Amino acid sequence: MKQEKLTSFIKQEDANQKWYIIDAKDQVLGRLAAKVARVIRGKHKPIFTPNMDTGDFVIVINAEKVKFTGKRESKKTYFSYSGYPGGVKVKSLSELREKKPEFVVWNAVKGMLPKTRLGRKLIKKLKVYAGEVHPHTAQKPEVLSF
Repeated sequence: MKQEKLTSFIKQEDANQKWYIIDAKDQVLGRLAAKVARVIRGKHKPIFTPNMDTGDFVIVINAEKVKFTGKRESKKTYFSYSGYPGGVKVKSLSELREKKPEFVVWNAVKGMLPKTRLGRKLIKKLKVYAGEVHPHTAQKPEVLSF
């Protein structure tokens, strides 16, 4: 009888998670978010396992300088509901970009991660900052460019 090779699963300690820094200046939001989600999920590694956190930490700087294509700036809206009657809040992309530019990038990446416990764990590995300054210099992040 022929013996088949079994799939090997790695342990969480063997994932070797790194820190990367990405400059969002003049990058299109959707394309940037897709690439960031791929790194956070760990799909760029040969040890990728769908049910485990094998990804890396990502720091996104210059979130306020991200680009949008077409009429996205004026037409895109963000919707939230408080749960109370009349509690619907709709904000445009331009409004949110002025007040919380980090949220726009964070929300785009969150939408591209799994909608499970794992996805809620993975989104904590994303750090987004509006300007160039970030408090993660101790982690010695490597520059990641696309």
